[in-house]
Amino acid sequence: MIPFEKTWPYDIIMKDIYVPSCPFCGNDNVLIPLRVREIEEIHHGKKRLLVFPCCHNKVTIIDMDPDYMLTDQPLRRLTR
Repeated sequence: MIPFEKTWPYDIIMKDIYVPSCPFCGNDNVLIPLRVREIEEIHHGKKRLLVFPCCHNKVTIIDMDPDYMLTDQPLRRLTR
């Protein structure tokens, strides 16, 4: 089962990839330095370091599907 706390949504708008908000600083509509063609490579096993341009925090993307990226560390807190 995929750990939901390690996922983050993203959107593709005109070949640019945005996250609705930064998981670290909370900035809205952050353009991330990732190319659309890299999504398929990441989905097939290539890992990618992602540095958020707004606050310079880093995560490693280990998988991507058409809606979410899976990282190596928790990006959200789950309430139980």
